[in-house]
Amino acid sequence: MSRPTRSLGAAIAGVVAAAPLIELYDVRKRFVRGSVVIDVLKGVTLSIRAGEFVAIMGASGSGKTTLMNILGCLDRPTSGSYRFAGLEVSSLDPDRQAVLRREAFGFIFQQYHLLATATAAENVEIPAIYAGISGRERVARAHELLRSLGLGDRGDHRPNQLSGGEQQRVCIARALMNGGRVILADEPTGALDSKTGAEVLQQLERLNRDGHTVLLITHDAGVARRAQRIIELKDGVVVTDSGTRPPARRPATTTTGADWILLRRPARLPGPTAVIAAARMAVRSLRTNIFRTALTLLGIVIGVASVVTLVAIADGTKMQVLQNIAAMGSDLLLVRPGAPSQRSAGITTATLVAEDAAAIARLDGVVSAIPEQAVQVTARFGNTDYVTSVTSTGAGVPQARAWPVAVGGFFTAIDVQRYAPVAVLGQTVAKSLFPSGRDPVGLYILLNNVPFQVIGVMSAKGASPHGADQDDIVFVPITTGQLRLHGQRYLRSITIQVRDVAQIDRVQEEVRRALAARHGSEDFQIRNMAAILATATQTANTLTLLLAAIAAISLVVGGIGVMNIMLVSVTERTREIGIRMATGARRINIMLQFNTEALVVCAVGGVAGVAVGIGLAWLFSRFGQPVVVAVWPMVVAFGCAFATGLVFGYLPARKAAHMDPVVALGAE
Repeated sequence: MSRPTRSLGAAIAGVVAAAPLIELYDVRKRFVRGSVVIDVLKGVTLSIRAGEFVAIMGASGSGKTTLMNILGCLDRPTSGSYRFAGLEVSSLDPDRQAVLRREAFGFIFQQYHLLATATAAENVEIPAIYAGISGRERVARAHELLRSLGLGDRGDHRPNQLSGGEQQRVCIARALMNGGRVILADEPTGALDSKTGAEVLQQLERLNRDGHTVLLITHDAGVARRAQRIIELKDGVVVTDSGTRPPARRPATTTTGADWILLRRPARLPGPTAVIAAARMAVRSLRTNIFRTALTLLGIVIGVASVVTLVAIADGTKMQVLQNIAAMGSDLLLVRPGAPSQRSAGITTATLVAEDAAAIARLDGVVSAIPEQAVQVTARFGNTDYVTSVTSTGAGVPQARAWPVAVGGFFTAIDVQRYAPVAVLGQTVAKSLFPSGRDPVGLYILLNNVPFQVIGVMSAKGASPHGADQDDIVFVPITTGQLRLHGQRYLRSITIQVRDVAQIDRVQEEVRRALAARHGSEDFQIRNMAAILATATQTANTLTLLLAAIAAISLVVGGIGVMNIMLVSVTERTREIGIRMATGARRINIMLQFNTEALVVCAVGGVAGVAVGIGLAWLFSRFGQPVVVAVWPMVVAFGCAFATGLVFGYLPARKAAHMDPVVALGAE
């Protein structure tokens, strides 16, 4: 039914003949509660050999439970020496004491101390998880132990579905999971009826016959008589001992095979088996209180969804703005009238003329220089009037502005030279003058009562970066417009298309010098569209980061919620932490358990948040809001959610890991 522990079991066997398994010399334990000092153990000296069945008996308050806690490495003596298999135990750090509990001891508690959320088999498996035993081997051994104790058909039952006797037998199976060379039974019959109690005592006697050292803590003289040796405590001292003579002096330091497992530094990181088991236990624990888990998830979901949605909206808006600016041409220079220091510049400023555009067109690196002059007019066709803007310009507009003609064609340089009365309509003007959808090409319209023949309709352009309708426009040759519509020769602007964007700064400087030479002063302004595009890109990126930062605040708030819930969980599950420590969990195992729960919450919340974020982005797009759903915000948001679980789960996990095992076990 039991198996010796591979390393420590061999060490124990090697020293049985030479020395006692357990040696205590002048062990004292003092509790301080404020100004009150309580001496529970007042110099206990005893020795126990391997294979003995010892009953430690005493009335309530005699110190027997405290002695058991010290023997089982759940508590430390205030002073004195405690040696196990020749190794000084009282000075071991918490992790090494956990290793000793895991490898050498098995606990049977009066209150059973089973995890309520786990099945009987899962409770039995717990010590093996911390020993790094594989899942398949754990399950097989747990069911084997339960069958040997008459619980073969109860392995899938939870503790509240078992009787008291069955729960105590589950405790016995758990104590034997890692070998249980020393069985520490604390009042194992105290909560049982006489018949069931007798059955438990028979199990302990059988374990002793199989070679286990059994230490039975009891206040019942009848129960104590079932043991081979009785040690009686009273007021913290041994008053009678029917067995081995205690050592007369402090045991000498010896080196045994037990040093191999305890003197080496325990592995700092649990293996894959422990990680997988921690993840399963985390999911089970979170399912226990599903409503609270859902509320915790909500904070993470809102945070991640906010990041994904707001970044998608910001990227969509950025894309639209940049497309609008790029549609104007990133290889363009725009010359406006008025000195750079002038507060406002417009078409009323008399500096630029068509001859300036012709001179610029002859410069190296310039594809075209297009003069522009605008005026508000009333367009009429039949009985339909429409107020719009007429731009008098050159023939290179479609190429310079990357704005193709949808129907018909654009006027040519010859039309400009001949003062041709022709017009090209924007989509908005065409739809307003010809609402029936009639093809306007070849028809005549009136612009301020001046007839113009429609020769083309531009493709749709959409809104400008400032929100103006770019399709609400009519293009006519610059010469015709100046003669028949404007009544003046001064231009609103000159648009220059540069052959190589990489040379745009050089071309800009040459244009500046050429115009300054022509005018005798710098009475104009030159805007670099590539620089405007770069500035707009930088501004849009800043906006995206700002929105992402605002959304990240939600994620941080969600993380704080996770930490709060985990702190509450640690408080509620203090006894569970004590049970895990008693069965061999090191501090790193406890931290892994609670950090895993926080990570599971944040990971699930991260996935759900990404899904919700994508759904919200799609919903915004259905209402006409431009959105761009990229992969990187999802990855970053999920990564931040995962990191949030790691960071905000650390403090609760650390608090749990640094609990005193005996205090945790005694929590209500």
